This record gives sequence, C-alpha cells and structure tokens, in this order.
Amino acid sequence: MLEPGTKAPEFSLPDQDGVIHTLESYKGKKIILYFYPKDNTSGCTKQACGFAELYPQFSEKGAVIIGISKDSVASHKKFKQNFNLPFTLLSDTEKTAVINYDVWKEKKLYGKTYMGIERTTYLINEDGIITKAFSKVKPADNPSQMLNELTSL
Repeated sequence: MLEPGTKAPEFSLPDQDGVIHTLESYKGKKIILYFYPKDNTSGCTKQACGFAELYPQFSEKGAVIIGISKDSVASHKKFKQNFNLPFTLLSDTEKTAVINYDVWKEKKLYGKTYMGIERTTYLINEDGIITKAFSKVKPADNPSQMLNELTSL
C-alpha cells in the first residue's frame, strides 16, 4: 500500500465505455480511488452499491469516485448497468495501476495461495497527493468510512 503524503501514480485506463481516463484529468478534484477484486461478486457489489448510495454526499463535497479492477471494459459496463452505478469504473487488464498502487498481493483462500487485488481505497487530494490509504477494507463499511474521512478534511 502506498503511504499518505506520496504522489499518486499516474494511470491511463479505459472506463466502462472504453473512454481513457488519466489521474491528471482529475486534477483539482478530490478522488476516492478504490481497488476491488472482481465485478459482480458479493463483496464487490456491496462496496460499489454502498458508494452509489452515498454518491450524492460525495458529489456535494466535490469528490469523484473511481473503481479499478482487472476486469474487462465489457464486464465493467455490465456491472455498472446491473447496479445503476453513477461513478466511473476503470479496466486495468494489464495490471499497471494495481501494481503501481501496490494492491497486487499474494492472497489465500481455502488453503490455496494465489495473486489478486487486495481491496484498498485511497483518498487523493486536488494536487494528486495521497492523503489517506486503507488496505483490506470491509466492503460494506468502506463507503461510509471514506465519506467520514472526506468530511474530516
């Protein structure tokens, strides 16, 4: 996980419609950047729907929400439509952002070891500096946790 106070790594990734987004294009805005393992799984759906539910409050505070996983553009499009998600999902099939943001980790499930995305959320300020970083976040709690962090700035 990257430490607060460090410059957020640049990215250039397609969203659910294939439009390329860069960190630079969000300069001047607060960003909730969250990395999640997989579209349409229970934990990831719970987290995304939590962010969707609180989206108006995030917008009021001038923050944008961006979700990143290594799922395809098509998968993101379906996920966004299925749950009416009002924010951007970026596809990182090459794992460049997940590696640069240090969220590609060794994981264990049922005694099996594998590599995957560790659920991590960053709060990035208007100048592209990471101000808060949380790893191994709980999907159901993370959206309200991040809204509280934003409120305390």
